[in-house]
Amino acid sequence: MPRSGFVQFRLCGAPHNRKGIDGLVALVRDAGSDPFDGALYVFRAKRADRIKIVWWDGSGVCLYLKRLEKAKFCWPRIGHHRVQMNPTQLMALVDGMDWKRVRTVAVKPPEIVG
Repeated sequence: MPRSGFVQFRLCGAPHNRKGIDGLVALVRDAGSDPFDGALYVFRAKRADRIKIVWWDGSGVCLYLKRLEKAKFCWPRIGHHRVQMNPTQLMALVDGMDWKRVRTVAVKPPEIVG
């Protein structure tokens, strides 16, 4: 997964559960986005028990797939196509948790003594 502080997370339209890596990249392009811009493109299955995430890591296109056995992924309301989240929120989503409840705590940088 990307190593930056925040993740550009883009939900992608209707479920496309049967598509592989090339098919999902083509869908991202067809939607007018650049699949090589470093953003995560997230596809959800119709039953909301599976997600696929496609992203460019600088050397190749990556595909992540997860199926939840006894839960559904917490998904934003229809109409939200871009969501910004931090890596902790992304991991909560992938773990099947309600990522909207995960909050970061503001930490004051340490002062240099000496």
